[in-house]
Amino acid sequence: MAVEHQVQSNTIVDVLEKVLDKGVVIAGDITVGIADVELLTIKIRLIVASVDKAKEIGMDWWENDPYLSSKAADNKTAALEQENKQLQERLNSVEKMLENNRLNMAEK
Repeated sequence: MAVEHQVQSNTIVDVLEKVLDKGVVIAGDITVGIADVELLTIKIRLIVASVDKAKEIGMDWWENDPYLSSKAADNKTAALEQENKQLQERLNSVEKMLENNRLNMAEK
């Protein structure tokens, strides 16, 4: 009588689906040193998860990065335009003060 065993086979798609659904955290430190003198330390933190899972745990940095989101770039542009306007007003004020000082000196 032959014994049959059920073989469980996971394809890469199955594994990837589970990883993205649950999320995986990989953390490690790499230290380079010579003669007990630490020269370089690299801390590695890697999170692999779906966008939905990342948002669920509070990660949404890509939404505010101007290189990754046009919405963030628009916000950055508006802030820069506001700063430019303020600087232009300050410059005009300084130029007006200098002109007044020059005129006062010329009158004396």
